[in-house]
Amino acid sequence: MFQICLTLIIFVAIAIPVGRYLYKVTDKKHTFADPVFNRMDNAIYKVCGINQEKEMNWKQYILSLIATNAVMIGVGYLILRLQFLPIFNPNGISAMPADLSFNTIISFMTNTNLQHYAGESGLSYFSQMAVITFLMFTSAASGYAVCMAFIRGIVGKKSMGNFFVDLTRVITRVLLPFSLIVSILLIWQGVPQTLSANQTIQTIEGSYQDIAMGPVASLESIKHLGTNGGGFFGANSATPFENPTILSNLLELLSMMILPAACVIAFGLMVHYRKKEQNIQKEVKKTRVFFGSEGRTIFIAMSILFIIGLVICYFSESAGNPALAQAGLSQSMGSMEGKEVRFGVAQSSLFTTVTTSFTTGTVNNMHDTLTPMGGFVPLLNMMLNVVFGGKGVGFMNMALYAILTVFICGLLVGRTPEYLGKKIEGKEMKLTALGIIIHPLLILAASAIAVATSAGIAGITNPGYHGLTQVLYEFASSAANNGSGFEGLADNTFFWNISTGLVMFFGRYLPMILQLAIAGSLMKKRPVNESVGTLKTSSMTFTITLVMIVLIFAALTFFPVLSLGPVAEHLTLWS
Repeated sequence: MFQICLTLIIFVAIAIPVGRYLYKVTDKKHTFADPVFNRMDNAIYKVCGINQEKEMNWKQYILSLIATNAVMIGVGYLILRLQFLPIFNPNGISAMPADLSFNTIISFMTNTNLQHYAGESGLSYFSQMAVITFLMFTSAASGYAVCMAFIRGIVGKKSMGNFFVDLTRVITRVLLPFSLIVSILLIWQGVPQTLSANQTIQTIEGSYQDIAMGPVASLESIKHLGTNGGGFFGANSATPFENPTILSNLLELLSMMILPAACVIAFGLMVHYRKKEQNIQKEVKKTRVFFGSEGRTIFIAMSILFIIGLVICYFSESAGNPALAQAGLSQSMGSMEGKEVRFGVAQSSLFTTVTTSFTTGTVNNMHDTLTPMGGFVPLLNMMLNVVFGGKGVGFMNMALYAILTVFICGLLVGRTPEYLGKKIEGKEMKLTALGIIIHPLLILAASAIAVATSAGIAGITNPGYHGLTQVLYEFASSAANNGSGFEGLADNTFFWNISTGLVMFFGRYLPMILQLAIAGSLMKKRPVNESVGTLKTSSMTFTITLVMIVLIFAALTFFPVLSLGPVAEHLTLWS
């Protein structure tokens, strides 16, 4: 419990200054590192022919995103198909099959990092660096860029900015320097960073074992900072080669938590200073603003949902497995099946909750072996997709629920709903409804198809309630761009590679298009003055209402299918 509390305290302490820094990078404010980064960025703009003064509307912004990502998908797919060539391929890895290459390139370009292969045997070092690590930077930066454009739109900026400029600044000023620091710390803790081939060594018992090598630390750093999640090894962060010590575990936890939280803080600061520019900030504070009232509201709402999930997961795993207890096996340490002894139940539960709340997807324990209610938490986190989330996605999804909340509250009191000084009307509500519906539609429709077809059923290795949970988890992870898996599913088949690839693609780009359309619509509207009847979206009352709206909509949407999966399995196990 002390380790969990200490981790969360350090997280908040670091997230606040990082949020301020991210706000300055996004809003092009002066930072201490500008003399270095300005030269680097200007060189990139010159080589790539980017006009940094050009501003984009929401349609131009999203088209630039899709076109850029499409080029990366094409080049990355070609490299995976040709990775048998002897280019940084000391282990002689063969070409990746066509359907698996499709799934892999879509997975990493959409920041999902779902893996239907084992990294140490499925990819050459060149593919790990030129495709996987490269896309971990660009996909994360693409998400953060869209998030910042969305924030500019809803807070009333005159322009959404320039996608290429935002992409460049996020990579050079945030992801690259942070990744360098984390990589050095991971190497210090024992994570490999080499281009040497796998080594065969003789163990103490006299047998021989192949030890996988490679440029692991550089991938691990951006894997967590970019909320990517794809592991260099098949066992991901459960293996000592990716996560050797409790300090590396803490470092990886903080790495995947900081930037998503910083997005919320950057939003609060942008709203605060925008109001100050418009001279509608009622109180003048001489002290430094760390959060901004609107950002604090969203942050607390996300934190409440996160704490609820963490408590359920921790106590479910601590209770152990009653079936093993009846067999005479001690459960005093909790349910340790599938967990690393060096982490135990506490750190495994925290890692599980964090990786699905912040939509990273990395794992330090086998989710397939979680207790039913312990597995219920990561599944629900991905279904909600608003608990901080990754690469800005969680904030944008929560903003849709905030718009829905002010609309419902406006109906209750008979007033036109307003959010951040802009009226919420029919067009915004239609787009918001579509944005909220797409996520459950992809999960439930794809799961229904999987359990209704022979190709889908063939991948289920555990019949009954747990088998349905495996299917739900696979598509929830794909739609939420999370990437973690129960791993009990036989998913490296044509059906699962193509179906999850399509869910990842639509789950990534359709919501972004709708969210930028909403921001573009609000940006054009004139601000309205606050009155006595204006709903205060920075109050604790609004925070609680927002949390309840999220839970009610999630319960109505997902509870029927959850009751047939983890809930039914829990009741059966404990009966």
